[in-house]
Amino acid sequence: MGQKVLILEGRQFRTESDYACAIRDKEIIDRLRTETDFGDRASLEALRRDLKGGKYKFLTLLGRDFLDEVEEMLKKAPPPEDKKKRQTKGRSLKSGGEPAAGTGARGNGKRREAGKNRLENAVVDAIVQEELRKREKRRKIIIMVCSAVAVCCLGYFSIYSYYDYRTQNTYKLLSQLRDKTAAGTSSSGTAGQDTADGPLYTLDGDEESREVLEEYRNLMIRYKRLIGWVKIDGTKIDYPVMQTTDNEYYLDHNMEQQYDKNGTIFMDKDCDVLKPSTNYILYGHHMKSGKMFGQLDLYKEKSFYEEHPYINFDTIYEKGTYQVMYVFRSKVYKEDEIAFKYYQFIDANGEVEFASHMQEMAEMSLYDTGVTAEFGDQLLTLSTCDYQETDGRFVVVAKKIS
Repeated sequence: MGQKVLILEGRQFRTESDYACAIRDKEIIDRLRTETDFGDRASLEALRRDLKGGKYKFLTLLGRDFLDEVEEMLKKAPPPEDKKKRQTKGRSLKSGGEPAAGTGARGNGKRREAGKNRLENAVVDAIVQEELRKREKRRKIIIMVCSAVAVCCLGYFSIYSYYDYRTQNTYKLLSQLRDKTAAGTSSSGTAGQDTADGPLYTLDGDEESREVLEEYRNLMIRYKRLIGWVKIDGTKIDYPVMQTTDNEYYLDHNMEQQYDKNGTIFMDKDCDVLKPSTNYILYGHHMKSGKMFGQLDLYKEKSFYEEHPYINFDTIYEKGTYQVMYVFRSKVYKEDEIAFKYYQFIDANGEVEFASHMQEMAEMSLYDTGVTAEFGDQLLTLSTCDYQETDGRFVVVAKKIS
């Protein structure tokens, strides 16, 4: 239950004890209002002296409010009549005879009534002023909060713009490096400088000798973790692909190893381009700006697939064109949940397992492309976030055709 609000004479009190003290002070104030002629300046001045002199002991702020009211009444009270005017007024009364019976009493009563009305008006004014002060305080607090929010938003926008600008410049530079002939490379395509430190090994530990494609040699000199390049015509997807032993790293780092909320497109750590794996899985953020895999969900419409059925994905060792087979929505499941987990399908142990996975994805697909794959085909899976459910994923699967 809410705490009971205790208000008296425009003041709010937190406890019953404070409220009882306020009632006691009000009783004293009401008595002083009755005994004082508020139309008489001399009476008001005498009351002010008593209040300031501590004649009346008040226990709450009502006493201070009452003194303020008396001060206000004094400012409005007419100045005292000088001696000559009082004598003239006395002679006038004598010459005109005695006032009618009861006239003085009625006059005092009217003055008291007028004084009471003025005091009530002063109390109302004080309450109004207090409310206005509270409103002004609330207004200032709101302005301060809004200003702080605006500064935070501006800061966030500035940081985001900086990251976006830096990312665009980085990928522009990468495209230029890819189009150049690697330093020290002959026209025949033989590198004068080896881009790898010693022999290459598959994830199984088998030694493998592969030559890096000429267009990626410059990039490999600078970016040792580069593993390929993915591009989809008609979209912003035209990015280098990285790979490291930590699938979390490139979620918030760029190719320069700097923090970047855009992250970088990367291949699953368990995929092997030397062996190669049955399925290459690439991950990227679904950015609202459309960057990274922000436009991958264009494939939810079959009409888009029909106009863009191919995905270009080169590893650093060979070029590749892939045809889209399946488009579906999925999610990241708990470890103990029994479900088809597309992100664990990297290598098929045999034809039966491969066919089973193909059947699972075909049933999940948003539409039928008419494209199928057989055991031994090279697959490519592109995965990004899907916000229709918690931990949702939007997935496009393709098979290599050339």
